[in-house]
Amino acid sequence: MGIRYDNRRIRTNSTQASKEARKRRGLKKVRQYTTPRLPEISPEDYSSVITEQHEWTYGDRYYKLAAKYYGNSEMWWVIAWFNQAPTESHLVIGDTIEVPISIDQVLTIFYRGS
Repeated sequence: MGIRYDNRRIRTNSTQASKEARKRRGLKKVRQYTTPRLPEISPEDYSSVITEQHEWTYGDRYYKLAAKYYGNSEMWWVIAWFNQAPTESHLVIGDTIEVPISIDQVLTIFYRGS
């Protein structure tokens, strides 16, 4: 399904609300990915990565930045993880984020910490 799902457990939601929703939809079960625990970035690793600063503006999205810098919009989570801002709603217009230039270097740091 993609590398961002590699370290996530799959579970079946068994709450009453979930059971009722599945029944209405004619489903026996729905598998869900658990919330991942992402590795932290050490100050040494953070400072070792070459980045480009980006000022957050109206209409910005992680997937658009990933497409621009990496040629792959599915790598949006790398920018989010590196900036410790999991979603765009964690940013406001005018915030400055760091976009890692070397995707290979950042993925090495990510998987070393996993």
